[in-house]
Amino acid sequence: TRLIEYATNHFLPLIIVCASGGARMQEGSVSLIQMAKIASALYDYQSIKKLFYISILASPTTGGVLASFGTLADIVIAEPNAYIAFAGKRVIEQILKIEVPEGLQETENLFHKGSFDLIVPRKFLKSVLTELLNLHGFFPLTKNAMQIKTK
Repeated sequence: TRLIEYATNHFLPLIIVCASGGARMQEGSVSLIQMAKIASALYDYQSIKKLFYISILASPTTGGVLASFGTLADIVIAEPNAYIAFAGKRVIEQILKIEVPEGLQETENLFHKGSFDLIVPRKFLKSVLTELLNLHGFFPLTKNAMQIKTK
């Protein structure tokens, strides 16, 4: 939450790398509330300040992290072959009594369903992020931040 607040106050673009198995009930309510706090801070960042947020989904990205802030970005990038799901395969099969096909919760399948914008291997992330930030007017970062603050 503090990172998002800092980016909001300094008019900076935001990049969050998500890699989490999700919060579990046994971790306590604090971990569950944190996801709502992050989503609320992102609302201020995006809707009120109109700033630029990129989310990178690494493996695994599951549960509340995916549902709360992993997919709220202006641009959502996923790494190839990442495991991305709200609920795990075993949970789905046990609760819904259906068989989950192999690959259903992997990057490539979800990309074809429109779940995110780009698939980018980690070794190319720096150049892709540079292009995206440049395209949205955030290079050089310090110059852009100064221009926005003086307006």
